[in-house]
Parts: sequence; C-alpha cells; structure tokens
Amino acid sequence: MIPRALEAEILRLYHTEHWPIGTLATQLRVHHSTVRRVLAQAGVPSTPKSVRPSILDPYLAFIVETLAKFPTLRASRLYQMVRQRGYPGAPDHFRTIVSRLRPRPVGEAYLRLRTLPGEQAQVDWAHFGKLTIGRAVRPLMAFVMVLSYSRYVFLRFYLNAAMSNFLRGHVEAFTFFNAVPRVLLYDNLKSAVLERVGEAIRFHPTLLELAAHYHFQPRPVAVARGNEKGRVERAIRFAREAFFAARIFRDLDDLNAQALTWCQGAAAERPCPEDRARTVRELFTEEQSQLLALPDNPFPTEERLEVSVRKSPYVRFDANDYSIPHTHVHRTLLVAATLETVRILDADQVIATHPRSFNRGVQIEDPAHLEALVTYKRTARTHRAQDRLQQAAPSTKTLCVRAA
Repeated sequence: MIPRALEAEILRLYHTEHWPIGTLATQLRVHHSTVRRVLAQAGVPSTPKSVRPSILDPYLAFIVETLAKFPTLRASRLYQMVRQRGYPGAPDHFRTIVSRLRPRPVGEAYLRLRTLPGEQAQVDWAHFGKLTIGRAVRPLMAFVMVLSYSRYVFLRFYLNAAMSNFLRGHVEAFTFFNAVPRVLLYDNLKSAVLERVGEAIRFHPTLLELAAHYHFQPRPVAVARGNEKGRVERAIRFAREAFFAARIFRDLDDLNAQALTWCQGAAAERPCPEDRARTVRELFTEEQSQLLALPDNPFPTEERLEVSVRKSPYVRFDANDYSIPHTHVHRTLLVAATLETVRILDADQVIATHPRSFNRGVQIEDPAHLEALVTYKRTARTHRAQDRLQQAAPSTKTLCVRAA
C-alpha cells in the first residue's frame, strides 16, 4: 500500500500533465505496477501494449507444428530447417523463441509406497570421496541397506564397489539386523543386474547364489521410477549430512566403527518418517519378528583369483606383491583374500598367509620364504663349484665326497 497523498499525485500528474506510466514510476520512485494499479482503481482504461511485428512470425506455425511432433528436436536443427525456408534471422534470438515455444512435459505424480513389516529392504552404493593409504588413492564407497518399513539403516564403508564387497555388505547387514528381509530392491546395479530388456532381467549369478543362501528375492526397480527407491536415497542423504559431514577418523576401521555406533544410536533413535510419534528403533523391534531367520552359516565372501607366478617368488594381488616359497614358482596358484588376510593356495594346500595391504606397490614378505631361498641358492652354488672342480681334476672326486 502507498499513501493516499501519493495516489492523488499519480492521478494529478497523469490527467493534467499527461505523464506516461514510465515517467510516473521513475519520478515518484514507485514500481510501474503500482502506478498501473492506482490508475486501474481510478477507472483509467489500460492501453494494450503494442507488439512490433517479428521476422519470425511467418514461421511460427511451422515451428509449433514441428515441435508438437518432435518435442526434443534440438534448436540448432530446427534453425537449419527454418533457414532453408527463407528465415533471415540470427540463431541466438531463434533459440530464445524456440525455448518459449517448446512443449513442456507433464510432470508425473507418484503414489506414496508403503510396505509391510519385514517385507522389503532397499540397497545401494554411494560415493563418499577418496581415501589415501600410503601411495594408493582408493575410492571410498558406502554400502547402504535400509529396511523399508522401520527405516532401520545399515552403513558400512569399503575401498571399492567390487562384487566381493557387495557380498560382504549383504552378509554384514544381515548380521547387523540378525535377520533377512523377504525382498531386496536394487537400482539396476551391475553387481545385481547384468542385462535388462523390458521385463526380461538377467541377474548376476553370484547374487542369485547369495539370494538362495539367505532365501530372499532380488528385485530391480522399474526403469525411471524414482519413487521406488526413495528410502535408500534418503538414507544416503541422511548419512552424508548427519554422520559423514565433518567426520574425523584415523583409518577405514575407525570410520566403520563410528558408522556402526551411529547406526545403533543416533540413526535408530530418530523419529520414523512414516510415524513421527515413534522412533526407528521401536518400529524395528516390531518388524524384527516378521523378518526371515539367518541360516546356520554365513555366505563365503572371499575374493578368489587365479594368478600365474613367474621366476620371482611373489604373487601380484591388488597392486601389491606377496611372497611365496621358492619351490612354487612357474605355477598357477589361487589367491583367497578377505579384508584382513591374503592366503595363497596350490591346489588345496595353503602355501602362504599374509596380512592384506591396501597400499600400492608394496612387497609383503614372510622372512622364512626369503631365508629358504637364500639357503637354496648357497647350496646350489657350492654344488656347482664342486662340479667344476671335478671336471677340471677328476682325482679330487674322493676329496669332494669326503668334504661333503
């Protein structure tokens, strides 16, 4: 609202001095819409704004018709089509006009999805930057599983999103819940879905083995259906903002220990988004009896990789070298690795065990392997010297045997 005296001054200058609206707004320091409102309330008819003809006017019908058939057609292609029909204008102004005429897609509304207790959990990876370990810079990935009914969250960090860590995340999440949901929903991850054509889905065979072991049903979300995986996406955003932001940790083990404490504490004590009168922990206590029981033994999650050993007694695994007995060079061996240990097997025999390193370009050695190789080399050198002496002086053969 403006003072009545200012309204009177606007009307006086308009009728007596014939000031236009722009001059009134500038000189009286009010917005031009205020001037128009005062004149309209006083019964002054509004004058229609004159529109200058445009060189694009003859082509508007063609542009509208083309965009109706091809709503995603690029403005550059449409400009070429109009130029071929005689349009003399520049492309910049043309793109502005096309952006106004282009039909807008109708926004889709989604129903709020509700699930039964124990029926479903949602799973996804999230990238949380990088972690430097010695000379290695590795991606810091968070495995997140959230129960759709209670919103109870499991969060654990790994140094990549490989299939082995994908399996570990499931096994540790089921152990954390002490139960298994009936359905696990995935966002078409490569670790879960290898190929999808329409409704035909080819799951990763290892995931199917995991599902058979724990008796859950894997299910990918429908294509372009953001509402189906909203719970895990909100859980990831919640973890970023409420847990990871400004978090200080010594190493990956310390970060995971803090994440476990947070999942069991602050994340479980928050109000449930579906029922803010109750906490997530209260709803999880209600839901737990509806979940599936754990099997007697956990699913194996060791990384297993065949490696070829050359002449040096080392096995290359995950950018590091692990020593083996020198008697096993020039063979194909099997590496079985957990997050803590690397075992090297020849057939079913374990020939070496080392602590795992996530550094890069490091040699992890067992002193016994090196000592055995040095002893073997010294013995072989002595035998070669005796052989040369016997060839040069055959009469010394008896002395060499006695010395031996």
